[in-house]
Amino acid sequence: MEKNNRSIRIECPKLLITRNESDLQWLIGSPFFPPLTIISTFRCIHSNSSGPDFPKESEEIRTLLLKGFDVIGALIVGKSDPEKTAARAVEAARTLKKLLTGTTKLENEETIGAVADPDTGDIRFFLSETESSTSFELVNPVSYGDNPEKFVWESGCLLLCQLPIKLPLCYPVNKPSDAESIFSRAIEAVIAKFKDPNVVYLVEASNRGSLDVVQPVILRGSELDFDAAVANIELLDEAAHNSEKKLLQCAHFCLKSKSTLQLFSAENADIIQISVLLNRSEKSPKCSAPAVEYFAAMDETRLLIVDFKLEVLCYAVQGILLMHAISKLIIPGLIDQLISMKKMNLPYLLTQHPELHPYHFCPPGIAHPVTVIYELNYGETEMKQVDARRSLHLRLGLPFDRPLLRIANSLDLSIKSHSSNRSTRKAGSSLLKDVHIGIPGSGVSGGNISLVQGSYEYYHYLQDGFDDSGWGCAYRSLQTIVSWFRLQHYSSVDVPSHREIQQSLVDIGDKDPAFIGSREWIGAIELSFVLDKLLGVVVFLHTPF
Repeated sequence: MEKNNRSIRIECPKLLITRNESDLQWLIGSPFFPPLTIISTFRCIHSNSSGPDFPKESEEIRTLLLKGFDVIGALIVGKSDPEKTAARAVEAARTLKKLLTGTTKLENEETIGAVADPDTGDIRFFLSETESSTSFELVNPVSYGDNPEKFVWESGCLLLCQLPIKLPLCYPVNKPSDAESIFSRAIEAVIAKFKDPNVVYLVEASNRGSLDVVQPVILRGSELDFDAAVANIELLDEAAHNSEKKLLQCAHFCLKSKSTLQLFSAENADIIQISVLLNRSEKSPKCSAPAVEYFAAMDETRLLIVDFKLEVLCYAVQGILLMHAISKLIIPGLIDQLISMKKMNLPYLLTQHPELHPYHFCPPGIAHPVTVIYELNYGETEMKQVDARRSLHLRLGLPFDRPLLRIANSLDLSIKSHSSNRSTRKAGSSLLKDVHIGIPGSGVSGGNISLVQGSYEYYHYLQDGFDDSGWGCAYRSLQTIVSWFRLQHYSSVDVPSHREIQQSLVDIGDKDPAFIGSREWIGAIELSFVLDKLLGVVVFLHTPF
């Protein structure tokens, strides 16, 4: 049966289904968007003959998906009965969502079941209104948005919470197996502290577009609301103002206007910084001296310290109250990330602990960021890390011929300047980029046009007040080439100066003095420097992950 009073809205690149497409994709939406709005899709990459491996899928997606986004359905590629296939998709989506939320029942939540024809790519969308419903209704029409970034970021913002934790553990030397249970209890104690009435959340703006100074706001655990579901939270008009801190919205810390389309992106989103503090001082009706208790260990014990560097990024709309943003987004995000890191640490608890660090990416074709936890002990080129990034490329539908999820690709969330729209971070550049764009063709009959893929910075004679007119062409060409490597994130090596290039030539001359001044000398400038300074890049080109 067709449901005519509802419509599917797709705010991501049009779903193109091919014969080699994954047969199951998770549909991503948000409680802050209109119902039945699909903002992105994640491929199911863990499955077997009996269906998806839901524990593995939930474990990875819980880390990957920012709080503020949800799984709202699933898409299955197949030619069998559409309604039965839609029922399978709905059941899979609900099973995954229960694992992600830790609930056993989803109350009155609509779920999309989509069915794609592998030959034509046509997609039919069915809707199941409740978990107990046995009917599936075909939903029409389906509309595609033409500017997903604007849709997501025009009224959206990012919440950032960075929290380093040093967790000391004492375990008996003669019972090392007890270390795991002691570790688990310590993690549970940390999780309980996030909701402690005495915990303090300091909220402040990380970026402002004017000289206005917005004072930080302090919210205590006793002032937060942990009962209301995100879908039931009332969003206030962003233009409304309230001086009571419990009723302050995220908009209080965001820019008041955005005038150009280029501002609508994760890189330029308003960022609200949230810090977690624990208030250990309390008013006492009478004076008392501090007391110290000593508990003697019954057996020989060993001290173990586990380091965590939590960095949680959440998505919210500006109309949500700060107290709801903290209780329903930040705190669940901290808990999920801590549990994920706990699982990654457990196998190595009594040996060398993995060096875990969360990074946030906004790869092309996805309008919202994703979070990935990398293990840094052995560097990015270690094969386990390469395999992990390859799996992420597969899940997110990213091309396999370029690096998009290396650390150099991650979002720079450093604090921006309070005095201007320009950021103090290194993302910007005053150099011209891609100067070939817009230049008319030469008009040569039978000529071929070959264009560079990706961006580069244009280095030319006399740039930066350095007079190299008539002799610096190879130097400038090399600088342009290195800028391409940097902007494509193949390398983080700085663009070399003339002096650094000359030093490279001196090194070559020391090995072969006759080479200096030869016809091949100038051309070798680029090759020698690239091989010397970017050797890792040359090797990396064969493993772009």
